[in-house]
Amino acid sequence: MTGAQTSARKLDHLRICCELPVEAGDAGFGDIRLVHSALPECDMDRISTATRFLGHPFEAPLMIAAMTGGHAEATPINARLAAAAERFGLGIGVGSERAALEDPSLAPSYRVVRDAAPSAFVVANLGAVQLRDHGQDWADRAVELCEADALAVHLNFLQEAIQPEGDHDATGCMAAIEALCDRAAYPVIVKETGNGISGEVARRLYGAGVAAIDTGGMGGTSWAVIEAVRAREAGRAGDGRLQALGELFRDWGIPTVASLVEVGRCGGPVIATGGVRTGLDVAKAIALGADLAGMALPLLGPARSGQEALDAVIERVIDELRVAMFLTGSPEIPALRRARTIVTGRIRDLTAL
Repeated sequence: MTGAQTSARKLDHLRICCELPVEAGDAGFGDIRLVHSALPECDMDRISTATRFLGHPFEAPLMIAAMTGGHAEATPINARLAAAAERFGLGIGVGSERAALEDPSLAPSYRVVRDAAPSAFVVANLGAVQLRDHGQDWADRAVELCEADALAVHLNFLQEAIQPEGDHDATGCMAAIEALCDRAAYPVIVKETGNGISGEVARRLYGAGVAAIDTGGMGGTSWAVIEAVRAREAGRAGDGRLQALGELFRDWGIPTVASLVEVGRCGGPVIATGGVRTGLDVAKAIALGADLAGMALPLLGPARSGQEALDAVIERVIDELRVAMFLTGSPEIPALRRARTIVTGRIRDLTAL
């Protein structure tokens, strides 16, 4: 595939995410209740949301999760997202860098992130298939391109199964991840892209040396839905079959909360992404064992609209987190980690909590 083809696909993804409903499934946050403290014994105005992740300071336990890049239209969006990460002391991940590695002229859409966020925790992004096929050279180039603090290797095999251009061969990816962890000078994070990571896979990944796992669970953006839309719009021979596959598997996967619990039981650092929509969701994720929570789609529309709209959404999320901390008697993030939770419904059944 050429860089131009990859770039065109990135623009498709950006447009569809901004203009059409692409969420599917239930992440599970509605099945979690934080136990209310009627006597919180802390001052809400002095609550600290600060934390550390992989040795880096964060002003709040929030990642602006990987979204976009690889097309000129993504450049101002990434610039605004990065400026917000810098202002609020958050982390930020770029979208898959395959397009820029195939066509260096597309690099500015990724490089702008470090330019706009000189002190933020920036995570580069490369697919597991591209890592397998091109090795550490592409991984190193992805990190260098945006002067990243870590590299996320993304797993997107449901998307690959439905995408017309998808790679259906997943063999050798685990070995490639292990080899990278053994040699890389930067932390390696492995992330799913909407279908969750099980405890079994998490144990293999931590055993291979990954620094952290990002759940990328079911309940947020569904790439099966996105690829079904692309297939419907293209209308080529065979696209009807791909559209039907996308619609059938629209809510395939492990709900984010269930994935978080399974991965958390393995004992390594974990980021909860997939259907995180409020600061209350962030608080629930931290109380269930996440180090950070990640948000993508809820920030994309505001980032497209402008910096003021984006900053307002992030301010709201942090305010919601702070109120949740106050009402659980948690003056700081370590205390929130100890807050009691009540698990109900499907998540209780899935996780046996």
